[in-house]
Amino acid sequence: MRTIELVTCAREPRDRLGPVAVREAVHRWLRLVAADAELAPYLLGVDRRRLAAVLADRLGAALGVVRRGPRPTLGVEAGALLDNRSLTEEQRWRVLDYLAAALWVLDLPVRAIVDAQRAVAGLLRA
Repeated sequence: MRTIELVTCAREPRDRLGPVAVREAVHRWLRLVAADAELAPYLLGVDRRRLAAVLADRLGAALGVVRRGPRPTLGVEAGALLDNRSLTEEQRWRVLDYLAAALWVLDLPVRAIVDAQRAVAGLLRA
């Protein structure tokens, strides 16, 4: 007698996404930002663990990933993400492009990547 197992795959790439994948994407994203000579100084003196937690929370919410536990906060979110100096428009776009690159690796649909960019765009304005 044979046993046949039915294996189902998630229909949407976003359905396969969990908190670990979101944290890895944030880590990849922050490495890209830190490697940019123009953006790296904005990360000096910033608590990167807390920053990563807030970004993962925002991205997870935008991508429909359920988070368990308390929500991390940075206090005044808009100005507290990076150094007190404000980013230029070009720098903001570059940070969002790095986010798109970090999420593209996860094979997410373009719509999900755009939603994620919108979710964090407000945090980049000073």
